[in-house]
Amino acid sequence: MGLATRHDHTTGHTGHAGERLFHHPLVFELAAETLFAGRRREMYLRLAALSGVRPGRRVLDVGCGTGYLSRILAAVAGPEGHVTGVDPSPDMIGRARRQAPANCTYLVGEGQSLELPDESFDVVVSSLTLHHVPQEHRAAVMAEMFRVLRPGGRLLVAEFRPPANPLLARLVNLLAGPALREDTRRMLAELVPQAGFRVEETGELPVALHYVRATRPAV
Repeated sequence: MGLATRHDHTTGHTGHAGERLFHHPLVFELAAETLFAGRRREMYLRLAALSGVRPGRRVLDVGCGTGYLSRILAAVAGPEGHVTGVDPSPDMIGRARRQAPANCTYLVGEGQSLELPDESFDVVVSSLTLHHVPQEHRAAVMAEMFRVLRPGGRLLVAEFRPPANPLLARLVNLLAGPALREDTRRMLAELVPQAGFRVEETGELPVALHYVRATRPAV
């Protein structure tokens, strides 16, 4: 899960006061549990199921944060599979590495310039990351995910949708600032097919999540 100010490292923007708190991994973890209303693990298990990861698969988690989703995916991929997590924040990657299972590798890097080989992953996931990427870089991030995914491989992108509950919406705004006011459903509806992916399914999960499942065409 990649929240908050990870892209401030690359843009120099200081961001919303609430966002800046997310630089600290422990604050990030506490805020994530709060935003998911105690259902974080449940939601990420559902995302793992939606991702299509199977034993032996090579998986990339773009904007992995502290590695919460990566570790769940690694358990599904098993000892014959492998998960690579990428995040611009050295602090987040440091915490992810300290908790990493044997089949997880974590790298400090930018989503718009992944230092990874072409067509090297079976599945690419990105959760709660793109809304923090400056608009001018989002297409490049999607293009990189397309590049490193093998033909026929699967993509899962999950983002917050604006909460219907006004109290929850206010809490989200206080914690994460204006980045979460955007209609991410419209954003993904444009970005994913523009990058060349074939959209297979869109849907929603409780606690204000929207997801898109897609594939890189085999031909």
